[in-house]
Formats: sequence, structure tokens, C-alpha cells
Amino acid sequence: MQQKINRIDPTPDYSAREAWRLFGIMSEFVEATERLEPLRPAVSIFGSARIPPGDPVFKQTEIIARKLSDAGFSVISGGGPGLMEAANLGAYAGKSAAVGLNIELPREQQPNMHQNVSLYFRHFFARKYMFVKFACAYVVMPGGFGTLDELMEALTLVQTGKAPRMPIIMVGTDFWRGLADWMRDKLVAQNLIAPGDIDLMTFLDDSDEIVGTIFKFYETKGFIPSASERERMLYL
Repeated sequence: MQQKINRIDPTPDYSAREAWRLFGIMSEFVEATERLEPLRPAVSIFGSARIPPGDPVFKQTEIIARKLSDAGFSVISGGGPGLMEAANLGAYAGKSAAVGLNIELPREQQPNMHQNVSLYFRHFFARKYMFVKFACAYVVMPGGFGTLDELMEALTLVQTGKAPRMPIIMVGTDFWRGLADWMRDKLVAQNLIAPGDIDLMTFLDDSDEIVGTIFKFYETKGFIPSASERERMLYL
């Protein structure tokens, strides 16, 4: 017997709320753009909300963020606990801004106290856009689904040319090695990505080397996006 879908027409009240929601999304884009634009150059640091203070990776993240901040980079994190707090903590103690892109979630996400600039989002995609839009590099610490989501977003945008090529630094060689091996064994082997796509990621553990790698990448082109790069970023 063929089954039939019974469609439910949205109520006028719900339709009106959905339409007005667009203005909320617009306001998030406008406020974040106005507040983050002056903070360039910036580096986005991704990592787990579940790694506590006292863990060696927490301290490593804090050290990396402090060195980036002292080198002149604003540091953008998700604004929450765990490695997001470590990134903000390190940057807050340094010379440049510690930025938190906070998101309303049912659990895990409580804003940390180490933010010079705090922004609050209800929509994940608006928040993810800001991580990409204002970063000149990504530092990816160990993390779970959220970190993998942000990593894949960055890789996809750079791979497809929607975002300029920039350093995507994977910190924790032992942690990330399995993912890189799987990409080579499955994705490259089955021609699902190009062999060179693996090279979009750089695997490092040393904090000084991370900062040096970012500077080396930009030593000939500078940190200010070109007119063509700015135009491309309008279509992220």
C-alpha cells in the first residue's frame, strides 16, 4: 500500500516568527563584522570544550595563544570552557585581543572570563562564518565533533577556493595522525580528494614553530587581504 505524506501548513504566527528570525541573523552578522574587522590579523583556535585545566593539552593551548597574542595576532576562540578557555586565557595575558565567539547551547557552553571581546550567537552558521572571515590562520587542537566540524569547514572553503589559502595547523601529531592516514588510505585512494589536499594541513607540536610557520606563510604577501581575496570572501 502506497503511503502518503500529510503536509502540515505552518500557522501564520510561526511563519511570521520565521521571517523575523532573518533580522536576528542579520544583526549577528552586522555586530560581529563591526567588532572583529579592526582586530585583524587574527588566528582562530579550535579545540575541545571537555579538556580541563591541568591537562597538558590545556597548557599547550594557553602557551600557543600567548605567543600568538604577543606576536601581534588577535586570538579567536569559541568563548567556552576547555581549550576555548585556554586559548582565551593565553591571549588575554598577552598583548593582543582575546576574542570569544560564544554560542547558546543546552550544555557545555558557558562563557569563560578571559575575553577582551565577547560576541554571542544563537546561530551556528553565523558563528562559523566569523571564525573563517577574520582569520589568517587556523590552529586546530584536539577536539570532538565541534572541532572536526570547524576543521572540515575550513578545509572545504580553502579547497574549493571560497576562502584564500592559509595555514591550517594541526596541533597534536599523535592525536591527528589517524585522521590523516584515513584520508590518504580512503579519500585519496578512492579519488574522493586530490593527493595535494592533504597538504592543506600542517602537523606541528612546537609553539614557536607554529608562530613561525604563520609568519613564513605571509612574509611575501602580508596579512592584509588583497582586493580579490576580499571579493572572494563576500561569497563564503
